[in-house]
Amino acid sequence: MANETTIPLLPCRSLDDVAPFYQALGFEVTYRQERPNPYVTLRREDLHLHFFGMPQFDPADSYGSCLVVVDDLVDIHRAFADGMRSTYGKVLVSGVPRMTRPRPRRNQEGHFGFSIVDPGGNWIRFVGRATPPETDNRGGLARTLRNAVVQADSRGNPTQAARILDGALARPEAADNPAVHVEALVYRAELALQLDEPESARELVRQARSIPLDDGSRDALADTMRHAEDLLTALPPA
Repeated sequence: MANETTIPLLPCRSLDDVAPFYQALGFEVTYRQERPNPYVTLRREDLHLHFFGMPQFDPADSYGSCLVVVDDLVDIHRAFADGMRSTYGKVLVSGVPRMTRPRPRRNQEGHFGFSIVDPGGNWIRFVGRATPPETDNRGGLARTLRNAVVQADSRGNPTQAARILDGALARPEAADNPAVHVEALVYRAELALQLDEPESARELVRQARSIPLDDGSRDALADTMRHAEDLLTALPPA
């Protein structure tokens, strides 16, 4: 057989929570009903997501998840980020809902991926189809950063991710690449926001900006530094 289609059905507390959020990301509502059971269908090009309402549902208890394999991970992440900026005035990087940024996933054979945690607490995990590029694996910080991404972005445990990353940042090695150091600091700032540590997040971004870089590394880290600016935008006023 061929041309099969699989569409995830995911829970939410209210259709009015999830529908506007996904519309901000460029989805359109293709069907909605309130009775006898709340149900909404959403589509963005070939990506379909369906949601059923459960008034007593707690998003914190959600185990809803699905995997979306895409050809151009960077483009779709950028489109989602632009939609968030347009609707919310910032990229949502902490709390529920939120979106992580593309990073290599050690538990997905190094493929780059990012996650959306929607208002229903569902994890929509986007993974790039392409063969992952070579990454700098020199030094303990690079290895620890990959482990931290698994803990927080895949398992939803930012506390453990922050703990192991703090250990590596406190014990630098000669083999650590300065670009990896910047990536680790910016990621730690993102974790600080998730852990409601705004002053730590602000200081970590300041440290990331102070790392000396050559022109090649600075260009390669353009998206990372833009993400750092998104983190600062999400912070409460100092």
